[in-house]
Amino acid sequence: MKKLSLGLAIALTGALPAFAQNVIAENPAQMADVLRSFGYRAELTTDNGGDPKIASSSGGANFSIFFYGCTNGTNCDAISFSAAFDLDPGSNVDLMNQWNQKKRYSKAYLDDEQDPVIDMDVFLGNGGVSIDNFRFWVDTWERAVGDFKVHIDF
Repeated sequence: MKKLSLGLAIALTGALPAFAQNVIAENPAQMADVLRSFGYRAELTTDNGGDPKIASSSGGANFSIFFYGCTNGTNCDAISFSAAFDLDPGSNVDLMNQWNQKKRYSKAYLDDEQDPVIDMDVFLGNGGVSIDNFRFWVDTWERAVGDFKVHIDF
């Protein structure tokens, strides 16, 4: 079955699909739906502070999308992709610094158990980003996680 382009679908139906608008941090359920449309698992929950959180996975690694700039758990303006890796006996600061010196969009650090964590922040305020732009960030995250797993020998 052929997929219709977004433009052709709009022309034929006269309406935008449910998530054809920009992806915005103010609508975590919409973001979860978009992630599912990309083939990802996306479980919408909340973090310890009551802000939205999406649990997902990529390339054999679990990750979370945390929402920031929220007011009482709503009206968020940014997200952060985050993945932590349980290594025995942990990792070291030099390895994290090597990552941070070479990578532009993601950052790495050690948690309180010396396990490596990778994060990537995306600002979605001022109207969010297009579906294509959000896909770019998801793809960038997926590549970063794959590269990071190699970097930390996971």
